[in-house]
Amino acid sequence: MQTRDPAELQSHGLEDLEEDLAAALPQTQGSSFYPLIRRWALHVVPFLLLGAAVFVLWREFHEVKPADVAASMRAWGYGDTLAALGLSAASFTLMGLVEWLGLRWAGARLPIPPALAGSFLANAIGHTLGANLLVSGAVRARFYSRYGVTLKEVAATTVFHGVSFAVGLSTLAGVSLLIGGSSDAVRIAAPVASGVGIVLLGAVAFYVALCGTLKRPLKGFGHSLKLPSWRVALAQIALGAVDNAVAAGIIWSLLPEGSMSYFSFVGAYAPSVVIGLISHVPGGVGVFEGSLSTLLAGVPAAPLAAAFLGYRIAFFLLPLLVAALALMGDAVRQRRTA
Repeated sequence: MQTRDPAELQSHGLEDLEEDLAAALPQTQGSSFYPLIRRWALHVVPFLLLGAAVFVLWREFHEVKPADVAASMRAWGYGDTLAALGLSAASFTLMGLVEWLGLRWAGARLPIPPALAGSFLANAIGHTLGANLLVSGAVRARFYSRYGVTLKEVAATTVFHGVSFAVGLSTLAGVSLLIGGSSDAVRIAAPVASGVGIVLLGAVAFYVALCGTLKRPLKGFGHSLKLPSWRVALAQIALGAVDNAVAAGIIWSLLPEGSMSYFSFVGAYAPSVVIGLISHVPGGVGVFEGSLSTLLAGVPAAPLAAAFLGYRIAFFLLPLLVAALALMGDAVRQRRTA
């Protein structure tokens, strides 16, 4: 796998880095038939899901007045607002710890502070712009190049982060569906919730068992991937589950008090996050909200719309603004130094 020295990475353009990372990351296609399907799916599926989301959002919120949403936001008070901002900061900190663990697993021995900074920049931009693997990987490559981290290590860290998110979300969703899936506050049939919860937890357990027993790298499509140890896999699950739990708490904390239990809410939140991701719509905007509003029952429309808006501000817009300002400041500093 090709690597570049730090000086070359610094001068490398963002588009070039994305192409290099696309070559370094594990491929998912085999024959020429599957890339064709994938291209069509990436063009058609986002429009279909976005169209469905627009219809669902119109159906749920077309009678809501902006004044009602503003009143619901004022009802949060300082406590709920600070709680949402604090939960967002805690989620990005947990993602930074996953980043640091992934860098060490990939062979890059960085201290925690630059790992936290690199993770924040990559995730704040990747979450909002979509194409998370390539976009966040390119941002990582530009930032970590000053520390001598190679593209191979960046690609491994990006994959590690994605797997941590997946197994963490699966664990949280599985537990939540088993505990709160039968609640009347969520439009998911109890047998379906229990069955999906068992399957998700079983898949996570299989991942840990695979990490503990399979010592040789997995090979396929011209790439090889070495699994972490079972101890590292457990750390991935723990950090990923807590991170997703904290992120879900942002919206839940902004809902009217007593609307539903936390685990019932997460039972609807987790599948909505997945639908938003597979839609390939940047940030899952509209698709995530449409799915979640469909699965939730009994939450008034205006407070729910206000919670969605607060979530987007606290977890997407504000981090993106801070990351953009940080990157601009870093670019100015590097130009002056040069």
